[in-house]
Amino acid sequence: MKQIGYLLLIVVVAFSCKKEKEEVKVVVPEVIEKKKAPPIIKEFGYVLNNFNVVKDTIRPGDSFGAIMDTHGLSRAKVFEISSKIKDTFNVARIQAGKPYMLLKSKDTTEQAQVFVYQNNKIDYTVIDFRDSIIARKNKKPIKLVQKTASGIITSSLMQTFDDMDLSFLVAYNMADIYAWTIDFTRLHAGDRFKVIYTEKFIDDTIPAGIDQVKASYFEHHGKPIYAFRYQNDSINGVIDYFDEEANNLRRAFLRGPVKFSRISSRYNLKRRIKYYGNRVRPHRGTDFAAPIGTPILATADGIVTRSERKGGNGKYVKIRHNATYDTQYLHMSRQAVKVGQFVKQGDVIGYIGMTGNTSGPHVCYRFWKNGREVDPFKQELPASKPLADSLRPAFYTYIEPIKAELDSILFKPLKPQELL
Repeated sequence: MKQIGYLLLIVVVAFSCKKEKEEVKVVVPEVIEKKKAPPIIKEFGYVLNNFNVVKDTIRPGDSFGAIMDTHGLSRAKVFEISSKIKDTFNVARIQAGKPYMLLKSKDTTEQAQVFVYQNNKIDYTVIDFRDSIIARKNKKPIKLVQKTASGIITSSLMQTFDDMDLSFLVAYNMADIYAWTIDFTRLHAGDRFKVIYTEKFIDDTIPAGIDQVKASYFEHHGKPIYAFRYQNDSINGVIDYFDEEANNLRRAFLRGPVKFSRISSRYNLKRRIKYYGNRVRPHRGTDFAAPIGTPILATADGIVTRSERKGGNGKYVKIRHNATYDTQYLHMSRQAVKVGQFVKQGDVIGYIGMTGNTSGPHVCYRFWKNGREVDPFKQELPASKPLADSLRPAFYTYIEPIKAELDSILFKPLKPQELL
């Protein structure tokens, strides 16, 4: 009987253990994956996450009204926007090829609310019409990076820069700096240069052009010429380039009011003018041909005495430089300065057009000396004044470390094929 009792006990224990095993459930904790919040994207002062964003480029034939119409804005609203912002932004002047961004509401209406027009890589215009209509111009934050370069001329300055994969804008700046001391169309193989300049970057990586040439050295025919950028007039903000002895490197006047253009007609008192039926009529100006919209530059510092539209002159600007010299710029598409405004040499004063009596886009550049119109290319134009004696000690102190930096830049040896 005892043996039977033991057997029954063993059976009961085994059965209860098996039942316990069957009743034990393994609970696996539920893993809940947390969704990561999307990164906050900010651009032009807006959090783009809060909008439906449309990015596009102005196409030929596009207008502000047509773009807005495509995105559901009524003609009345477009007219209201255009009228209220005209002093800040002329919507009729949007250009093909320029990028734009449209911010739309994130609801079912997808109502257009903000229009951003990118004038260039840095400048942009914002039109916000969510509540009241506001237009503002702004700039992307840029970082200036100082760079140096050196080279030996084998053919031309531009070709040398191209071979070295350097920005041609630095070459243009150097050509302007040395315009009156070096003829860049007649450089010699073996001429060499060094330059310190600053380049603009957006978001630390996107090149946005050259800021300025800080200093340079050009050795032409074995003669070294230094150039240091220095503000010599703090009241009017005039900045010039001086050599190491504080002599100004520029003349009082630029050679012409338009960069990289051609002279289509010179000063000629016996010229036959096609516009007037090929009759002989004195031409007391020099015509610089260029596409419509090309910037026209003041050829010297001065005060604007005329900015108007009148007869055959069309839209024009006249500048008084001193008691001896005046200049005038005719046939503009529009002026960029007002009477009484001080302008510096190289400032944009207007844009090439065809207003007044003209058969093609150009600027007629007129030059007065002692109240009489003369040919500027036959004048002994004065050199700009050297740095004032009172400013020289500060100038010499300023350029000392810059000159040392220039002198420490080594010339990159020419490759064997470049010596041929």
